[in-house]
Formats: sequence, structure tokens, C-alpha cells
Amino acid sequence: MKIKDLEINGVTFLAPLAGITNLPFRQLIKDCGCAVVCSEMISAKGIFYNSEKTITLLKSREGERPLSVQIFGSDPLSMGQAAQFIDTLGIADIIDINFGCSVKKVIKQGAGVALMKDLVLAQKILKAVRDATSLPFTIKIRSGWDATGDQAVNLAKIAEDQGVNAIAFHPRTAAQGFKGKANWELIARLKQVLRIPVIGNGDIITPQDAGKMLSRTGCDAVMVGRAAMANPFILSQIEQYVAHGTFVEPEPRAIFRKMETLIQGYVSYFGETTACRMLRGRLAWFIRGLSGAAAFRKELSSLASSAQALEMIRDFEANLNT
Repeated sequence: MKIKDLEINGVTFLAPLAGITNLPFRQLIKDCGCAVVCSEMISAKGIFYNSEKTITLLKSREGERPLSVQIFGSDPLSMGQAAQFIDTLGIADIIDINFGCSVKKVIKQGAGVALMKDLVLAQKILKAVRDATSLPFTIKIRSGWDATGDQAVNLAKIAEDQGVNAIAFHPRTAAQGFKGKANWELIARLKQVLRIPVIGNGDIITPQDAGKMLSRTGCDAVMVGRAAMANPFILSQIEQYVAHGTFVEPEPRAIFRKMETLIQGYVSYFGETTACRMLRGRLAWFIRGLSGAAAFRKELSSLASSAQALEMIRDFEANLNT
């Protein structure tokens, strides 16, 4: 699969997740076998006004490439300038625009899924970004504001005409959020009307789900978000399943080592205090279903240092093996 002239070695994309797909998490997922990782959703206005907090989100490492950087906004000028700025940084292999976020504060700005109601403005934004960069250019969309999927098809056609090189499609409506069921039939419909690659997203919990989506919809690749939070190995498992029809479950030992890697990455990136506060929730993702998980989660609520976190993991692992 190619996005413009970028060769993608695999069929898996990590979905952009606000507050989750930061640099340490992306690096972890990349090391676990994901083909393409994506940044958190980054405000074009924040880049435009040189917000320190926003610019920090653009930190990257060579080891996570290829990297897709996702921006959001409703002003064509700042969106174009943000894309140009990211291009000049040399960190991104793909520029992506968010047309799917249904969080109220984003919608109030006229950004995210709000743009699916205003195709004239959407077209101006697409043109501004395409004119600003020669990088591979993608967008991520939802079904729109009703269940028909017509808004998605209409926006996708405009995007293709404006030089967008691939589209990631999460076929839930704006009102659904992450609730209900994703309508994979709409992915198949979109694939039939576009010449550019379509990346399917929604309700992929297992490698088998990814295989079903690829076969049922004809999409070119799959995008996984929430499932990767609990199982960072799911992307490599999908690659195995698509290639061979089978996949390997990670041993608990491998999971614990990835937990330790995440701790080290978070402390290096955020600093010890902030990292430990964030890790109180994030480390719990990895041990769901394991014996003693409830007690481990309770102990995490008082996590205060990386040394304590590493000790907790090693104690958990030792108790699991007895």
C-alpha cells in the first residue's frame, strides 16, 4: 500500500488519541510492530500562536517513523501554516486533518466533525493544507451527523479532488461518540467510490476483527485505537493474522517488560511527578484479566516514583509465577 509516494510496510495504523498517543506511547506501539503511528490531535491555532504546550506535542524520534501528525482547526489560514510548519520540522511522513472528533469543545470551535456540516469550509481547509505541503496528506472522518453516511461520501469525494492521498474512516455518527456499533458497510461503500486508499477504523478488538474488516469492506488497512491501550501487541498480532492466519499471544513476561519501557519513556518525557500521576491509570491497562489485577490497580493509586512502579511490576510478576 502507498500513500502518495510513501510505501507502507504493513496494514496497521495507530489511531490518534488525545492524551494517549504521545511520544513514549507511540514509540512503544511502534516497537510492538505497528506500521504507522499517529500523533495526538494538535491544534493548528496552537502552532500558529507558538503555544509551548502545543509545540511540545510535536516532539518526535526517528525510531517511530513513519509518523502521521494530525492537526485540527477551522481556519484555512492557520491550518495551512500549521501544515507548512510541521513540514519544515522534518518530523512527519504524513499530515492528517481531523474531521471526526466529536468532543464538544472541539465542535464549538467549528473543528473536528463540525466541519462535516460545512463542506465549503472543509474544501477551503483541504486546499490550504494541500497547497502548503507536498507531504502525503490524509484525513480522518466519521459517518457525519446522521447514519446514512452521505456526508462522509461527499466529504471524501471533495478530499480526493483536493489532493488528499488516503482517508481513515470511523463509521460512527457524531452523536454516537464511541458508543453503539460501527457500520462497516459504510467503509465498503466509501471504498467503492474512491480511487485513493481507505483505512478502516472502529470495533477492532482482536486480530480476527481486523481480518473481517479487511475482507468484508475491501479497505486497504486498519486503524486501531482503544484496543492498543490494553494490548500494545495487537498491531503486530494483526499483521501476523493477515499474513498467516494465526498470531502469537504475548507472554506475561513480555507485557511486564513493555510496562517497564513505558515507565522509563514517560519519566524521560514528562518528568517523574507528572509521569507517575499519569501512570496510575495507564499501567492498569496492561494487566486486565491477570490474577491480582484488582489489587495492583488499587496500589497504583498511590504511585509516587518510578522506582516504586518498577518494584510493583516485579512483585506482581513474581507473584503471578508462584
